[in-house]
Amino acid sequence: MNAQITQPKVKRLRVVKNIILKLSIILSTFVLVSCGPPPSAPLLPTNFQSSIFSSADNCAACHDNLIDSSGNPHSIVKDWRATMMANSSKDPLWIAKVSSELKRTPNIKDEINDKCSVCHTPMASVESKKSSVAPNILASNDGFLKEDNPYHKQAIDGVSCTFCHQIKATEDFGTEAGMSGNYAVDSFVNLVDRKLYGQYDNPYVQPMQKRVLFTPTQSDHMSKSSLCATCHNLKTPYADASGNLVADKEFPEQMPYSEWQHSNFDDDGSSPKSCQTCHMPKISSTKISNRPRHLSARFKFSKHNFLGANNYMLDIFKNNATELGVSGVDFDTAIRDNRAFLKTATTIDIEGQSIANNILTVTVKVNNLSGHKTPTSYPSRRAYLHLLLTDKTGKVVFESGKTNANGSIVGNDADSDSLSYEPHYNTINSPQQVQIYEAIMVDTDATLTYTLLRAKTYSKDNRLLPQGFNKSTANADIAVHGNAATDGNFIGGSDDINYQIDISEASEGALTLKIDLNYQTASYQYLQDLYKDKDLEEVSRLKKYLDKSNILFETLSSQTKDITH
Repeated sequence: MNAQITQPKVKRLRVVKNIILKLSIILSTFVLVSCGPPPSAPLLPTNFQSSIFSSADNCAACHDNLIDSSGNPHSIVKDWRATMMANSSKDPLWIAKVSSELKRTPNIKDEINDKCSVCHTPMASVESKKSSVAPNILASNDGFLKEDNPYHKQAIDGVSCTFCHQIKATEDFGTEAGMSGNYAVDSFVNLVDRKLYGQYDNPYVQPMQKRVLFTPTQSDHMSKSSLCATCHNLKTPYADASGNLVADKEFPEQMPYSEWQHSNFDDDGSSPKSCQTCHMPKISSTKISNRPRHLSARFKFSKHNFLGANNYMLDIFKNNATELGVSGVDFDTAIRDNRAFLKTATTIDIEGQSIANNILTVTVKVNNLSGHKTPTSYPSRRAYLHLLLTDKTGKVVFESGKTNANGSIVGNDADSDSLSYEPHYNTINSPQQVQIYEAIMVDTDATLTYTLLRAKTYSKDNRLLPQGFNKSTANADIAVHGNAATDGNFIGGSDDINYQIDISEASEGALTLKIDLNYQTASYQYLQDLYKDKDLEEVSRLKKYLDKSNILFETLSSQTKDITH
């Protein structure tokens, strides 16, 4: 039976409706702000919205505090905050090196500011250029890193969400012309026309359009290694002895994408794996936004923890969080995850040993399981073998590659002489010899240099090659240099080293052989060379941080074996 609604009841219903309407407006306003405000709304002090980009803070409210299909919590922006991608512009080693390079090669300061900003402060670089303002990095030069610089907020947000997800797949994308920071990001009169590219079909576009004025758009290029190559295949200009730019010449500063292309892991290789496969591990199923509530889960989502090898600098951020502006960031988890990741990059095999005339001969095979050289990228990095042989009393019989308390390596020529370096070895028979996998730069006068903008080529590059890498067909950008080029045991995927050890002074009984492959982000001599410019505030500040560092090296892999004597 239908009941007739009386006039008082109608009035009461109108009151209730008005209350509900007001509450809905309040709630919708809360959701709008929490999901990232449009440019007209008040912003948090750390936030920004511009005509091209938006800070990661404006993405976090919707894309953090997620739960995957197994019930595990994860957060896209929180994960990213503890990576070198997020902190690319706050990296004190990078800042110190930029300062030093500007001092040493002032004639090419414009090239330095341009090349170093394009990938470390990409949003500031893009916006300044679109406004016809030349990139300028250092705070001491009134550059991007100074708080009152108009592009400061864009700069300190590092390699951020709306930068990577706006890179277009142009004709140059994935070619050399689209690398070395030559990416393309559009600008629009109508802000909602800005596209944020992602891997998933049929994105639900309205919430993001309304709340942050971007349009989510599916594009396969976001899952391709060539996206990473826009910055991680990098050639740099260089100067001659007079400090003048050498025209139309560039130095292959880091080429991990080209190394990957020349391996079995390339898209057309026998074991194809993309950069994202290894460095952005997958979650089988998860919602990728916590609102609207009705969103379906997406499959094979790539975490944004960007696994890598630079725990050295993450530890610096952790221990100097307030000063470096990264308070509250979970660097412990990032360091732990990186450490586990590094354990998958290499292995060591002790392939055989024999004793004759009190000489122990041991063959050690070092295997590279990564999709590029190990170590790869910036040439300050090195990996080295530490071999320790002890007898049953614990006495050291032989040791090669011991690390000193200051980070230098015993026996390494480079650590005692800035104009020398340790050669690549096929056989080691002295504690003063050590196998170091590294890239050594030389300048236009063929003199060893640690100044990047003086580097013309490499005198030594024996970094471990990825599987399938053919030395004889590698192009000049990724070529092997020095003794390793003619070492038949140094091949794609591995290197064999023979150790010949005098054991005549060892006690009778079992010998214990332990071999570690250690890794350093910045070699000892690289830092000593940088400290020559400690009169610069950026270099002095870095030295202060590193003098208190907890990490001398990371151990990538180990092997131990008992040998009967």
